[in-house]
Amino acid sequence: MKLYPEVVVLRLGHRVGRDKRISTHVGLVARAFGARAIIYFGEIERSVVESIRNVVSNWGGRFEVYVETNWRKKILELKNNGWRIVHLTMYGINIAERGLIEELRGCKKLAVVVGAEKVPAELYSIADYNVAIGNQPHSEVAALAVFLDRLYGGKELCISFPNYKLKIIPSARGKMVVRHNDEE
Repeated sequence: MKLYPEVVVLRLGHRVGRDKRISTHVGLVARAFGARAIIYFGEIERSVVESIRNVVSNWGGRFEVYVETNWRKKILELKNNGWRIVHLTMYGINIAERGLIEELRGCKKLAVVVGAEKVPAELYSIADYNVAIGNQPHSEVAALAVFLDRLYGGKELCISFPNYKLKIIPSARGKMVVRHNDEE
């Protein structure tokens, strides 16, 4: 199942040593909830990138992980190539605002910015949309999950991930994981 609009997540402001777990979780949520890629900016631990790539290798899907140095240059490049920039911030327009999610669904390509530390003030003016998942302090991981769920209307929960080595078989009790046999 291909989801529309196409989404790429941009992780801005990762703090080495401090944000390793959260930045990994941003990538995991991006993948599981239907984004096609994540781009980390600046210095980031190799283990964050490797962890997400290992999940893709084992659990499947066509999710890409990139590391770039210049967030401003990349965002402007994306804008020039038809991407709409969505900045998730508690200071933005609430996602429940009438018509907002419908407008976002009408876009072809969305680059969703998820900040870590205080983001540069100019991001608010570069972004096409400053969107809040509630106007209270909260987790950027939760914000991304809620945003993608609202954007895709729950369809992202039914994605099948091709090229998997491991797959969960849903069960009312217990855990069931099957290993894909490449010889089949």
